[in-house]
Amino acid sequence: MIAVIAVELLKARRSRVPWVTAIAFTVVALVGGLFMFILQDVDRARTMGLVGTKAALVGATADWPAHFSFLAQSTAVGGMIVFGLVQIWIFGREFARHTAKDLLALPTARVTIIAAKFAVVAAWCLVLVVQLLVLGLAIGAVLGLPGWSADVLLAGVVRVVGVALLTMLLTTPIALVACMGRGYLAGVGAMIAAVFCAQIVAALGYGQFFPWSVPALASGLAGEPESGLPGIVLVVVTGAAGAVATAWWWRQADHAD
Repeated sequence: MIAVIAVELLKARRSRVPWVTAIAFTVVALVGGLFMFILQDVDRARTMGLVGTKAALVGATADWPAHFSFLAQSTAVGGMIVFGLVQIWIFGREFARHTAKDLLALPTARVTIIAAKFAVVAAWCLVLVVQLLVLGLAIGAVLGLPGWSADVLLAGVVRVVGVALLTMLLTTPIALVACMGRGYLAGVGAMIAAVFCAQIVAALGYGQFFPWSVPALASGLAGEPESGLPGIVLVVVTGAAGAVATAWWWRQADHAD
């Protein structure tokens, strides 16, 4: 297991994909800081050309709770895309580069290979979340946002990390689709479909019954945060099913072609 994880980390280190994902989360943190900067003084932002003269920003304040709320909401939506791309690259590259047969020829159990891949994905995504939180804290400190306290910090970090974990779990079925599609495109299609359907189902008011809508609801994207136990259980079951199904596919599928 350690050897397989080391190989997967080596693949990631020699790729530009980690840098792309890091830049994506950096942009998220910077956009959050920009929104807080605008909300601190909307008139100043208008004079600087940062917001249109007819734009109306209602119900938002520039403080630490709002800043953490934005980071959580961005993780729910953007995380699904970025984490999904990580899964697609980790699993789809073996078929895109025709290295899947080489893996199957190794004296290593297929389940071990899949478990190592999921472990690397989880570590990769958690590093991105830590990066987002560190940048978010630094930007909030530079802007001098009010409302800082230990309770606000703890609640904000727990909220962002919790939403990130839910989102990561929901990307395991995307890994399965990438494997079944033997490349990147099928996984990308599944990821786009999941994000699209999550928005539609949540807008219809049935988000708590659709696992891919749960992270957005938990982040407060649709109003007050909704993180009921049934929704969390649904996400965990979906994530576990995706991981198990991926391992089963690798054990049973015909890789001759």
